[in-house]
Amino acid sequence: MTKKVINQKGKFDEELINTIEPNFVFKNEPINRFNSIMSNENENQTDKTDQLNTLKKQINSIENCNLKNNSQNIVLGDGNINSPIMLIGEAPEIEEDKSGTPFKGEIGELLNKMLLAIQIKRKNIYCSYAINFRPPEDRKPTSIEIKRYSVFLKEHISIINPKIVIVMGSSAMEAVTGINTKISSERGEWKEVILKNETYPIMITFNPSYLIRFPENKKYSWEDLKRIKQKIQDLKIKI
Repeated sequence: MTKKVINQKGKFDEELINTIEPNFVFKNEPINRFNSIMSNENENQTDKTDQLNTLKKQINSIENCNLKNNSQNIVLGDGNINSPIMLIGEAPEIEEDKSGTPFKGEIGELLNKMLLAIQIKRKNIYCSYAINFRPPEDRKPTSIEIKRYSVFLKEHISIINPKIVIVMGSSAMEAVTGINTKISSERGEWKEVILKNETYPIMITFNPSYLIRFPENKKYSWEDLKRIKQKIQDLKIKI
């Protein structure tokens, strides 16, 4: 007759665990942590989308604004809201005003080429403007208009929370940094802006619409782009 061996220790351990936490479930399958990561990413994206929708409503609720009153559409942003790179232009022009999306037509084509020159596809970054409505006759926004919309722009940056901000054009430079000198004296050097206790590296460079009018300055933009590429490598950003 064979005597059955009883694992008293195993039984005791199970009883002890159950007294501490009666809902333990023992499984042989490994834990799938990937689903948890994906769930967190989806929640983060939903949260950003909700915040951007709220921001858009706030901008649309502005009263007594000539820019808003003379525009067809608000232009908030476009692209990957979870991108580590946020690009900010100056203001919509006629094609952007019609479509409600940034950097269209010839301007958009040039921007695409500039980004591809440093191995970045535009769909992988997030693009926006310092001013969300088209100025009449595509004029330069006034300092009062820039200051008014800079409040929304800074909130916009905080929502996207990028690792690098590319600022294109003097109006965008003034909106983000408060600097209103010539962009030629400020471009090409990394600066920083602090928003809600977060520090964002900023590269100021020429706007594509400016480069279309003054193509001789493309050589300076190329130098700026190379610095951006180097920063991406230094921070080990995947884009």
